[in-house]
Amino acid sequence: MSKKLRYGLIGCGGIATAKHLPALQKLKDVELAAFCDIVKERAETMNRDYAGGKAKVFTDYRELLKEDLDAVLVLTPNISHAPISIDALRAGKHVLCEKPMAKTYAEAQAMLAARDKSGKLLTIGYQNRFRPESLYLKEECDNGTLGDIYFAKATALRRRAVPTWGVFLDEEKQGGGPLIDIGTHSLDLTLFMMNNYEPAYAVGTVYHKLNKDKKTGNAWGDWDSKKFTVEDSAFGFIVMKNGATIILQSSWALNTTEVREAVTTLCGTKAGADMPQAGSLTINGVRNNRQYVLTPDLQAGGVAFYSGAALEDSDLEAQNFAKAIQGKGKLYVQGEEAAVVTRILEGIYDSAKTGKPHYFN
Repeated sequence: MSKKLRYGLIGCGGIATAKHLPALQKLKDVELAAFCDIVKERAETMNRDYAGGKAKVFTDYRELLKEDLDAVLVLTPNISHAPISIDALRAGKHVLCEKPMAKTYAEAQAMLAARDKSGKLLTIGYQNRFRPESLYLKEECDNGTLGDIYFAKATALRRRAVPTWGVFLDEEKQGGGPLIDIGTHSLDLTLFMMNNYEPAYAVGTVYHKLNKDKKTGNAWGDWDSKKFTVEDSAFGFIVMKNGATIILQSSWALNTTEVREAVTTLCGTKAGADMPQAGSLTINGVRNNRQYVLTPDLQAGGVAFYSGAALEDSDLEAQNFAKAIQGKGKLYVQGEEAAVVTRILEGIYDSAKTGKPHYFN
């Protein structure tokens, strides 16, 4: 039998329990060997519930990095993504860091430099690429079905669903609100489908319109207006160097019934594609001089590179990371791609602050 991969988790909050740990438990070749959280009780709970109490527990991630581990998952607030990931790479660990890659493009570049120097792998948690409709659409895009994709919409809109737990509302620790939280997924999907990572300029608007509301009707209970320092909505208009246009819409609390999250709309010279909701897809075009709309059966068969696997997107993400470490495949989310997402988001925030377009060098 091959040696199990030894993983350490840094950050034992909601994203660990809701996404990563259930997926990791399905991997027979991965051992959960260490947990770290600034709240020791959280790490101890995860050790008990997911590692049978056999893992080591830490409150300082630097101590965890001294352990004999193959890889670490960085599941902390955004402010610490870059420094922890860089330290982990320097310590000789492969890294899966949660999205967004970093608060700034400079930090993202530093992460890439640390990866290159270490010779280890670095990937970012954009698991929506692994949804069945995303895998299907990517294959269509790569096959040229849509032609030249020159217009797209990246959409992440909630009506009244502001996350009130953790540090989501803290601008200092997160670097932003819905734009950097959920808008980042939609933008990543859109750039990935277009295979276009060369932005020319961005124009952005950021709103703090509902932060001070008291009776909010929020899905997760009323937010604390004193702690709500990030934006509630943000929008971007992005022009790529080849002339393509992307409209990015993101909100936690927009007064709208058009609730769609982590989806993209693509318009090309040969065909177009729409994700009405996560989990659905239509492709439209003209054939035999007649307009058509194709709705693929996403329940049939497997996915592109895990044929027959009845797995969730987070399961496939975990499996892809493990196989890449073992030399059995390539990372589906490359650090360079995630860095461009961060660069564009930073440009939108900068444009909103200055009131001028942000030009990318």
